[in-house]
Amino acid sequence: MYAIVDIETTGGYAAANGITEIAVYIHNGKKITRHFETLINPGKPIPPYIKALTGIDDAMVRDAPAFEEIAEVLYNLLKDCVFVAHNVNFDYSFVNHHLKASGFQLSPKKLCTVRLSRKTFPDLPSYSLGNVCRSLNLPINNRHRAGGDALATVHLLEHCLANGAAIHIDDMLKKTSGEQWLPLKLTKADILRLPSGPGVYYFHDVKDKVIYVGKAINIKKRVSSHFTHNDADRKRQNFLRTICKIKFKECATELQAIVLESTEIKRLWPKYNYSQKQPLQKFALYKFEDNRGYQRLAIDKKKKNLQALYNFNLLNEGLVMLKKIAAEFELNEKLCFIDKTAFTEDEWEQLEAPSNYNTKVQLALDALDKQLPTFAVLDDGLQPTEKLCLLIERGSFWGMGYLPATHNITSSLELKNHLAPYTDNDTIRNSIYSFVAQHPQKKVNLR
Repeated sequence: MYAIVDIETTGGYAAANGITEIAVYIHNGKKITRHFETLINPGKPIPPYIKALTGIDDAMVRDAPAFEEIAEVLYNLLKDCVFVAHNVNFDYSFVNHHLKASGFQLSPKKLCTVRLSRKTFPDLPSYSLGNVCRSLNLPINNRHRAGGDALATVHLLEHCLANGAAIHIDDMLKKTSGEQWLPLKLTKADILRLPSGPGVYYFHDVKDKVIYVGKAINIKKRVSSHFTHNDADRKRQNFLRTICKIKFKECATELQAIVLESTEIKRLWPKYNYSQKQPLQKFALYKFEDNRGYQRLAIDKKKKNLQALYNFNLLNEGLVMLKKIAAEFELNEKLCFIDKTAFTEDEWEQLEAPSNYNTKVQLALDALDKQLPTFAVLDDGLQPTEKLCLLIERGSFWGMGYLPATHNITSSLELKNHLAPYTDNDTIRNSIYSFVAQHPQKKVNLR
């Protein structure tokens, strides 16, 4: 049995919106056997644009039942049927959300007539309900009302069945088909072509813009997991509706995938990535010699063409480290711009000789070098003839790439000729340090 459902709502996602009208046609595959239809009081004002679209206003639903009043009747109608709708996950997300809130647990098989009509009648110009019905000369009346759209969906289902759709329906209702849970614009073939190894995947919208970047140990399994829970909140529903295409880049290891994911999020700034949308490093520690011969340390905004001694995400992070160095090695706070007041002549005269002071500066930087190691991480490549290499230079991530499996590393300078440079950030750096702590045998110390 099929339950062909259409709803009208107060908005686009179930968690914060109500249903204003619902229509259900029970169908045995040959004819309609039962019909249920009612306006519903959503318990909140209907937005003006919804009123304009559907014609349903607050006065029409004022005396209508609340959803919980019809929940048991609706549940009994739906529980033993295949839940059918045009873009089924939208209607189902609302009905299921409000049934749960009323104490009913619905877990039906689902059938989307958008997907079914694509399979049965390929190459139509559009598969929106109005357009597909017009293309197939099917009656469609009382548009954007639950009863009219549900009945049009009944006609579409019947027309599909009359044109050999039963074989498609059998496949679509299998648990392994993916047709019941995938976003509307994706197919099971999009999932099947994904690799089962580590890498980075990209979700694109209808304009081919990347809207989400993720990393995975198993790309196919991780991508599939995005779609198996039809949550009712706005971000989730908007996210699922927007996905039109999946692309991917295979990686040799999970660590490489972590690095690539973080780099791509910073480069592409995808709409639905949230956790790594942090500012790039903006400050650095620099050294220069003033006109009196003193080596001076300073924290400043990062310069593209000036070699930094160390990088910081935040100004305060750099100042804390510089104060610690100054205290430990007895450096002058004014020469380090920690104290930014001007020198008096007496203060200049009381300073130790530049040669003595500069020796202390060098000792401080040598100590910093020991705290900021340079090393390579070697791991398996994509092919047996290569190995993956990641370079940490002076405590920061420099880059990564593939080396011939027989390549012997001599120095960080030589290694850079074989690697692609990347922008360092906390996520990448912390992941590499965590990796070498667990796999010390894969770390090669360099100078």
